Amino acid sequence: MTWLILLLLIVALILLRQSLVLVLAVATAYVHMFIAKSKIEFLIQDFWFTVDREVLLSIPLFMLAGNIMSRGSIATRLIGFMQAFTASLPGGLGIACVLSCAAFAAINGSSIVTMLAIGSIMYPALISQGYSKSYALGSIASAGTLGIIIPPSIPLILYGIMTERDISKLFVAGIGPGLLLTLMFTVYAVTTNWNTVRIPFKIVTAIKSFLSGGFALALPFIMIGGIYSGKFSPTESAAVSLAYALFIEFFLHRDEGAKAAPAGAGLAQKVLHYFGTRQMKPKALMEVILETTKLLATLLPLLCIAGSLNTILDHSGIPKQMVTALTSSIQDRWVLMLGINVLLLIVGCLMDAGSAILILAPLLEPLAVAKGFDPLHFGIIMIANLEIGYLTPPVGLNLIVAMAAFKESFGTICKAVIPFIVIMMVWLVIVVVYPPLSLFLIGK
Repeated sequence: MTWLILLLLIVALILLRQSLVLVLAVATAYVHMFIAKSKIEFLIQDFWFTVDREVLLSIPLFMLAGNIMSRGSIATRLIGFMQAFTASLPGGLGIACVLSCAAFAAINGSSIVTMLAIGSIMYPALISQGYSKSYALGSIASAGTLGIIIPPSIPLILYGIMTERDISKLFVAGIGPGLLLTLMFTVYAVTTNWNTVRIPFKIVTAIKSFLSGGFALALPFIMIGGIYSGKFSPTESAAVSLAYALFIEFFLHRDEGAKAAPAGAGLAQKVLHYFGTRQMKPKALMEVILETTKLLATLLPLLCIAGSLNTILDHSGIPKQMVTALTSSIQDRWVLMLGINVLLLIVGCLMDAGSAILILAPLLEPLAVAKGFDPLHFGIIMIANLEIGYLTPPVGLNLIVAMAAFKESFGTICKAVIPFIVIMMVWLVIVVVYPPLSLFLIGK
């Protein structure tokens, strides 16, 4: 009866269109008081235990770094570099779009930031070079999802927090699947756009683009190299990313149209003029910080509540009971994995990846581990499923953001991503059935 009341309460709140934060908060408080027979003050205590972790600092740092890069010139210079070396190939601009998204994803860790930063430049360029609108929209929306599988990845950080797994190892596990999906998107770009306009390769242009974008291009290698070698923890890699982004935007990347300081200017005037000629202006930095703070304010309450619910459920032994019941009733490990994948694909259609991870990761991971799946491999499987959810209606975030950014109808964008969803489904099968793709860099 107690569980029935909880279910009815959740359904009622959903029908009343209450926010996910409120639904989870009410459900967590109810579990504390009426199921676990705990004191309500322990709820607040659990909130603190959830956020009192150093690794959580990496999330706002990555978010801020990504927003700085998208508002500055890093994305533009990365695209220029990729275009210089791929323009002479079939579908060269499409390849540049995919590779730029992959490189930018390896810097900022966010799917939405990657899609907007690269897409705002690449979409008009693809259309002007004769690429179909359908391909341009589908490519940008789909390649943007590389931001949640290629390290550093904010969803992987959330998964590591909720399951208490090594986030550095999760980052390394995402490299193989991320590179495979990048390759599959690249092959599709070539085969689909074989007859598009090609621009002859020019060594002078390539050298100029390298000199212009070399500092930006170095960051993915610094980040991934530091994580893979164990030199950087997730928090340290986020701090390096932010510091490097600020350094190159404020001290290296100059606004090409800027004029010299006026003759006879004092020291203070020269300093103000110097920062005023940078690609990233101080005023824009303050706006980016405020935007990042607002985004963080939507995530942390969810994380606190989900962490508290996870703690009380674990103390009550409910996940262990569920694991025991399901593993005894489902004997075949692949049948169980098929069911989990179907569930995650459905959840991806209805819920954003962060919320899904906070709620489901602590419940599903023990099931997979009980059937012999490596926990790091399962983490990548879960993220891969939810990555597809960014492209599936009705709540696919990349679809919604692309609709607003490129001023196209929701239906048009949904049709454009269908071929890419097919590619990603094939990729998902490979990720699930071939564990070494995720685990070989970890040495498993």
